[in-house]
Amino acid sequence: MEIDHIAVTSTTLEAGAEAVEAALGVRLQPGGRHDLMGTHNRLLGLGDVYLEVIAVDPAATAPGRPRWFDMDSFAGRPRLTNWIARCDDLAAEVAAAPAGVGVPVAFTRGDLAWQMAVPIDGRLPFDGCYPALIQWAGAAHPVQRLEDRGCRLQRLEIAHPEAAALRAALAGRLTDPRVAIVAGATKAMRAEIATPHGLRVLE
Repeated sequence: MEIDHIAVTSTTLEAGAEAVEAALGVRLQPGGRHDLMGTHNRLLGLGDVYLEVIAVDPAATAPGRPRWFDMDSFAGRPRLTNWIARCDDLAAEVAAAPAGVGVPVAFTRGDLAWQMAVPIDGRLPFDGCYPALIQWAGAAHPVQRLEDRGCRLQRLEIAHPEAAALRAALAGRLTDPRVAIVAGATKAMRAEIATPHGLRVLE
């Protein structure tokens, strides 16, 4: 597995975009809609990965199932809530992952096509600190079409009371020096991002 992108969840797309743009000092780009989940997003390229701000789309039809990233329970300020890991064999990664990581669901938007493991109840293992799993179909990927705004992910810190168990669940499956899993009293995520204005932090 490799880091694919990180997700900032917000009650509205506008509020989330405004918060991230203020924190990083760069403009986000348009994303799109996820009809099966009733959500929409905006994006920012971070070199080999990207950032998405995601929110419930008020114009969309309710999906009739829990939304990904436990978005139906989300409240409060826009914040970093999830990280997403890409793989070449989603079924194999789901089988090797902790229980509750989800079942593969197929998505398309324009020429983008992917499968993502979506938990039945919307909640990923370890209070959402386990990565959501994605497999892209074909060569098309969002990073290829995002403008380079001079931003790069330097460090993704994931804090959780069961940090040791989370590290064990990922052992031998994801190795990236940018990812640090540390002990914490509660779930917390922190991304350090190099920008044209210096190092900035998203939490």
